[in-house]
Amino acid sequence: MRRQILLPAALLSLGLAAFTPPPAAAPPMAHYLDPAPGDPNTTDEPVQDHKLIIYQVMVRLFGNQKTLNKPYGTLAENGVGKFNDISATALQEIKKLGASHVWYTGVLEHATMTDYSKFGIALDDADVVKGRAGSPYAVKDYYDVDPDLAVNVPKRMQEFEALVKRTHDSGLKVIIDFIPNHVARSYKSDAKPAGVVDLGEKDDKTKAFAPSNNFYYLPGKAFVVPKGADPLGPAAKGPKEDSKYLETPAKATGNDVFSETPKIDDWYETVKLNYGVDYQNSRQLHLNPVPDTWLKMRDILVFWAQKDVDGFRCDMAEMVPVEFWAWVIPEVKKVKPGIIFMGEAYNAKEYRTYLEKGQFDYLYDKVGLYDGLRRLMTGNGKTDDINYVWSRESRGYSSRMLRFLENHDEQRIASKDFAGDTKPAIPAMTVTATLGSGPVMVYCGQEVGEPGRGAEGFSSEDGRTTIFDYWGVPEHQKWMNGGKFDGGKLSLQQKQLRDFYQRLLTLCANNEALRKGRFYELQDANNLSKEYDDKKLYSYLRFTDKQRMLIVANFSPTQTYVPTLKIPDGAWKLMGLDPLRAQFTYTDVLNGRAVNNTPRITLPPYSAAILDITPLQ
Repeated sequence: MRRQILLPAALLSLGLAAFTPPPAAAPPMAHYLDPAPGDPNTTDEPVQDHKLIIYQVMVRLFGNQKTLNKPYGTLAENGVGKFNDISATALQEIKKLGASHVWYTGVLEHATMTDYSKFGIALDDADVVKGRAGSPYAVKDYYDVDPDLAVNVPKRMQEFEALVKRTHDSGLKVIIDFIPNHVARSYKSDAKPAGVVDLGEKDDKTKAFAPSNNFYYLPGKAFVVPKGADPLGPAAKGPKEDSKYLETPAKATGNDVFSETPKIDDWYETVKLNYGVDYQNSRQLHLNPVPDTWLKMRDILVFWAQKDVDGFRCDMAEMVPVEFWAWVIPEVKKVKPGIIFMGEAYNAKEYRTYLEKGQFDYLYDKVGLYDGLRRLMTGNGKTDDINYVWSRESRGYSSRMLRFLENHDEQRIASKDFAGDTKPAIPAMTVTATLGSGPVMVYCGQEVGEPGRGAEGFSSEDGRTTIFDYWGVPEHQKWMNGGKFDGGKLSLQQKQLRDFYQRLLTLCANNEALRKGRFYELQDANNLSKEYDDKKLYSYLRFTDKQRMLIVANFSPTQTYVPTLKIPDGAWKLMGLDPLRAQFTYTDVLNGRAVNNTPRITLPPYSAAILDITPLQ
């Protein structure tokens, strides 16, 4: 057994103190210590600073001040947020939260049941639209922005460009969605630049697959609207809703359904794009010459890069061949060096392929850390799930995994379908933000405990904030406070929760050890001596040769007492410290609490501490 050294840690009271540490100066580059050979509690991967702090904004929802929230309500009834609602004041408050980037979700024009035909935009068919507003992932025109989001529809692109500039002026960078795998069944670009040939315009529709085609076809078969498709429910009918949508020959559906009769739970409102993969013949690749779809997608990405966006969140990246990404990402970076690509990915076995060969900057860490923390937050997990993430699943590229607890696809933490409370988010978000040096994301409304209540319409009440219908987000609207963005209508508990997020994210933005420090897990040292319940408590170190942070998270609904938290001598050596020759001070920089020298820690229910270890001179 390795020799253990007792940590003279603190007796802590870790409530949500109304304390915001002052911003620190940008830390200098640090020299990193070599790992202890064979030490199972750390990794030998290069440590890089990728600590982007991303605030996700569903533009349609963010600035909406209407509170009716009628199921399947129209735009006039339920309201919709606009580009112009995201004011300089709003952006400054997002910046103060600690954010470095804003991901504007739902920017591209997509199929909808709102009629914009008077502006030259074709009316969509309700048989192939989900919800009153429509899914932002059923893109109708890659070269245009959603008319819902504009105050002056004919000038919608100018309003988006003004938002980009306003965001940059606020010291933030802009990320938008790129949806490469599928488009709306009604796709037709009316805003494409001169000389651009539209998707499918020159396809040979007599062939199920051809390398030069943009879509996959089912020759001799007509598309059949799924039985039960009723996008507005029994009380109303949408435009052209008659189950007679005409598509001959039928195209393959977006979620790889090669049938003219997709089911109601398929992505039937979308069609699959052809990247040179013959799915019906053992997925044979036809990549030489470069497929036409690749060229069209490159041109679309370059179009938006030249609009001065700083990155793309790439929807369902693994449904597109990695060879495409390996080709297109360098192509776009030739036009705008430094632009980032974040991939929505769910197959951990393919992470390395999409990062190294595919050249993504970042990938989702949903099936790893998110899923493990969700189990812990609902009382069904164990801290071994966290161990698995850093030691196996993302070993070698942890700093390139985007971590989060909420986004538009996932249930809200405070919903009855998830934790039903905001408190479990405190330890979980602390781990999410500080486990590695990679990016972390917060979804608009998460920081004030939005529970996702209400049967919005198409998606019903499922614990999520709808992406299909016009809606107001009640708890977020309290923070928005009529456009003041000052939290004036929040409860005390909500203000405390948002203050926690601000303290945590600001600390991550400014702390050298949390941005680019090495990692050392302390579970093994404390499990061997049974110092604490390792099923509910998780502890680790993040450090450079200039800063050392001890993070302790309590996932228990009860107060947890740790009489002696142990740091093994191997960890002290890695930190460049000798505990036998020096004394240390411990300061809880997350909660703003001074620390005494008693060797014990008391953690309230669902809490966390980040202790700065500083040698006394």
